Amino acid sequence: MRFGILHFFSWPDRRVALPTVYKRALQRIEIMEGAGYDAIWLTEHHFSDYSVCPSIPVMGAFAAARTKRLRIGTAVTLTALYHPVRLAEEIALLDVLSNGRVNWGAGRGFDEREFRTFGVTPEQSAARLHEAVDIVLRAWKNGPLNYRGEFFSFDNIEVLPKPLQKPHPPMWIGASSNEAVRWAATAGHSILMTPHNTHAEIGEQRRFYAETLVKHGHSMTERVLPVTRLVAIASNESQSEQVAREGVKWLLRTYVNPTGARNSDEMLRRYVDSVVIHGTAEKVVDKVNELRETIGLEYLIGAPLSHETFIALTERVLPRFL
Repeated sequence: MRFGILHFFSWPDRRVALPTVYKRALQRIEIMEGAGYDAIWLTEHHFSDYSVCPSIPVMGAFAAARTKRLRIGTAVTLTALYHPVRLAEEIALLDVLSNGRVNWGAGRGFDEREFRTFGVTPEQSAARLHEAVDIVLRAWKNGPLNYRGEFFSFDNIEVLPKPLQKPHPPMWIGASSNEAVRWAATAGHSILMTPHNTHAEIGEQRRFYAETLVKHGHSMTERVLPVTRLVAIASNESQSEQVAREGVKWLLRTYVNPTGARNSDEMLRRYVDSVVIHGTAEKVVDKVNELRETIGLEYLIGAPLSHETFIALTERVLPRFL
């Protein structure tokens, strides 16, 4: 059983100076270094104080400089919005500077503001993701890159540096829909499981992924599928549920449902009842063990909904699985 932390870089109500958000994140990463976590997973978002980390390679370089063992995960680079050669260069450079500690997670994204601002239509985004992933993996191989695609074409360019890890950093596709799961499995890519689907939906998608993977000639052997779960821990059940509710309200208001187009009360109930792992530290240990049995959880990326949750997860939950 492995554990990581997903760091949102949220700036709730802008209550502190922005540099404090980054300072606190790096302090948390330093705690993780000696606590037994496998990786810090960094998010990328734009134009919202839900997350003020627009560049994972920049933040990842700071994280790498402050650690020696902790892996640096991207969860995810919004690959459909990137020039793929530039992305290949930046992730490879981070892998070299971190002494081979990068986990690359690639995703399509879904925020219409991000698509619109970066000149990508939602209808194009999946195809752009697929093409960009193909280009990045080709660019990391030795020799020149030659490519003809729908969106990008290259003739005889050498992309440098190459990653330190061979043949390339471990990579995953961020997948929340069955369409994304199907494409990843068909191509033989591993997947990162979303923090927004219910526990039951995650289990169903894992089974669908495994079936599709094998159907297309790929193996599940030694393949790790991290699952991201929102987590709220407090000294009693009532307090933990309140932490969960307040965290989910922020999530809905700033990212998942910012326009209020969907029923926020219904979404809030769904998240608190079926998405967030919440309770005392002892109950969270029990829930993690339950998910190991019911959905095959083997790698939990925790997304703490409070600093107290992070401390409890680090000091009282994680040691039970080491």
